[in-house]
Amino acid sequence: MTAIMDPSDVQTTSLAMRHALTMQPDGRRVVIKLFVPGEDAQDSQSGQSRASSIIERVLQLEEDEITRLLDGVLARFAGRHHDICATFQHHYDLVQHRVPPDVELSPTARALIGAYFSHEFSVEAAALCNPSMVPHPDQSDLAPGELRTAISLRQIGEGHISSIGFCSAVLGPDDTIRLEDRDGPLMIGQRVGAKHRRDLLAAGLAEEDLDNELTATVLSSLPERYDDEAFEEVLGHLPAELLARPTTNETLEAIRRIVASDYAVNFPATVPLHERVLWPATPAESNGMEDARFVQVEEDDGRIAYYATYTAYDGRHIAGRMIHTRDLRHFEVTALRGTAARNKGMALFPRPVNGRHLALCRSDGETLGLSTRDEQNRWQDAVPLLVPHRGWDLIQVGNCGSPVETTAGWLVLTHGVGPMRRYAIGAMLLDLDNPERVIADLPHGLLEPDEIEREGYVPNVVYSCGGVVHAGRFWLPYGASDVRVGFASIPLDKLLDAMVPAMREMPDDSWLT
Repeated sequence: MTAIMDPSDVQTTSLAMRHALTMQPDGRRVVIKLFVPGEDAQDSQSGQSRASSIIERVLQLEEDEITRLLDGVLARFAGRHHDICATFQHHYDLVQHRVPPDVELSPTARALIGAYFSHEFSVEAAALCNPSMVPHPDQSDLAPGELRTAISLRQIGEGHISSIGFCSAVLGPDDTIRLEDRDGPLMIGQRVGAKHRRDLLAAGLAEEDLDNELTATVLSSLPERYDDEAFEEVLGHLPAELLARPTTNETLEAIRRIVASDYAVNFPATVPLHERVLWPATPAESNGMEDARFVQVEEDDGRIAYYATYTAYDGRHIAGRMIHTRDLRHFEVTALRGTAARNKGMALFPRPVNGRHLALCRSDGETLGLSTRDEQNRWQDAVPLLVPHRGWDLIQVGNCGSPVETTAGWLVLTHGVGPMRRYAIGAMLLDLDNPERVIADLPHGLLEPDEIEREGYVPNVVYSCGGVVHAGRFWLPYGASDVRVGFASIPLDKLLDAMVPAMREMPDDSWLT
């Protein structure tokens, strides 16, 4: 299927074949969240919090009425969630300090109170977009020529809060694609103890210019990997002389904040991938986890793992975060550090190149660059690869996911923004051994919004966070105007043949098409 052309840009074309398969936001996909009416607002009549007033009203109910109410809640909601009673108990635990200490509540009453302090949140109510695709860890029960893929999704709900969801699709044989089952109740990952890294704490402290006797003592006292208990043990045995310094409280607050930004979540093995939700878990990402770019890697021990970068957003500031997982069930989240990580859109290379850990980035907000991670886990100033210079990308350029290794070079899907903030997807090729060198570029768009895709929550946008190659074909999931997800593909050799060699060398020895 050929994209409908924009008559104002006759030099562009669409090489990729769109598939009929699309994904729409599904308002039935809901999670349970804590709900505190009025938060900490005081009741003007009683002078107590609204939460206390609600609990008082429940305490005035007869036990048979409590049972009847809870039965009604379970009849309406239990089938929509995993272990809803456990969630009600958890939410009760968070507000039980407002129950008078001399009151003994039945399990039914505790569950009902938990229900009053719960609500459903539709994770896709506003939009569904910006997918990335990697090989699925489970390749069982497939026919010859098929590959099961895991797809990450940016889900946007009420208040424009983004979370990360998943689904799976089977590619092949040839140019066929099918989505696997996406029905079923959702579950937010359970927060579990994280194994923190000393080098990441050191990088965070360096980024905030915190180099003093207290930070040095903490770092020298911690092992390379430590848990929360070991961290508190170190802080509890700091020398009195250091604790008496006037800047100690400020430094300790910064250390705790940096350590707390790294966390881990886990899902039961019985919960399938498409029912798992990565939900904001720290203040830095309270307003969203945006545009996860997943990539499959082979680690030093030979085991397969997945990394992803995403943008944490607190409503005012953005910050780069990285996910590590071996099975898409246990996820470890850490902060990205360094100058190249201070803007959106980092994408990791799937392997080191000549011993260097590399990432694509857009640290200046408009130029696609290449960054190297130093020994202190800080991403260094980027080498420019591509600057806005064509009609369809004069506002900014960036990547559409991690580079894909081919025999011809590193295939990089790019995006460009042109007049009327119209997005289009392009492509370029980097040298395998020296990725600072651009060896070829697609002179026109690979995929542009057609007359249907241009309409939506954010009009005139096609955008992807990463695709895969399977059986000689490049597959690209993409978001269309933030209201739907589409799928396109193209034979890899056709894409490579459409590129033209890079001819112009930049004065700073980087390369530009």
